[in-house]
Amino acid sequence: MTDNTIAQLLRAAAQQLSPHSDYPLSEARQLLSQALARPATWLIANDEQQPDSAQCARFSEALQRRCNGEPLAYITGHAAFWSLELKVTPDTLIPRPDSEVLVEQALECFDGTAPAHVLDLGTGTGALALALAKEWPASDVTGTDIDPASLRVARDNALSNHISNAHFCQSDWFGAVSARHFGLIVTNPPYIADNDPHLLDRGLQYEPRRALTSGRDGLDDLRLIIAQAPAYLSPAGWLLCEHGYDQGAACRQLFAQAGYIQVQTRNDYAGHERVTLGRKPHT
Repeated sequence: MTDNTIAQLLRAAAQQLSPHSDYPLSEARQLLSQALARPATWLIANDEQQPDSAQCARFSEALQRRCNGEPLAYITGHAAFWSLELKVTPDTLIPRPDSEVLVEQALECFDGTAPAHVLDLGTGTGALALALAKEWPASDVTGTDIDPASLRVARDNALSNHISNAHFCQSDWFGAVSARHFGLIVTNPPYIADNDPHLLDRGLQYEPRRALTSGRDGLDDLRLIIAQAPAYLSPAGWLLCEHGYDQGAACRQLFAQAGYIQVQTRNDYAGHERVTLGRKPHT
């Protein structure tokens, strides 16, 4: 491997990754960038260079981890979300592009204005809280998580992205949230059923189970959040919940039962129902 150029290494790695990735060349480039501690643009401009043996060894190890099913973000230690580059560890879920639908919908709900106070329940890496804090620099954004390790990651991400209007605290959903009322509450809670066969997928096996599953039907946490959120919402405030592709109808029913108005569901980029939202009545 030490006699190979960067271009040759990338071609061979992309072929090796093709059964495991939808974007094998892109992932190979990210892994090699990390092994060489060089940006992808440098790889392109220097593709005839030959990495040394230590660099090749690092690349080979990372490539094998990816072929074994470990998600790319856990190997590289970061993931892109919205306009942010986020630190990711095995203590946190990996931010997914579909969750950006929740950010888009939040911005649409306020149509150029901004809520004074925003709450992100189960913040993980801080992806939702930080994306909204960046879009609304005048808003005060609170992210909560029950896991102290996740909160450390979220705080690191706030610092690295130079976002000062988001802060994070430990809380079991609303358990430690102050009496303050929020104009917007967002959440991407666990919503996979405890016995869902998708949990056997190699990628999901690496992610924290506590952040994935929620009871026999996957709705336990959503039931609690939807029922309790009105006590923490300002009049006319919005609750936005991400959920499973087949849970839209159930979530709309939960919203209606809890007295929300303007209840609706938005699709993700694949056309699946993904985010259900509702508004607390004005009075």
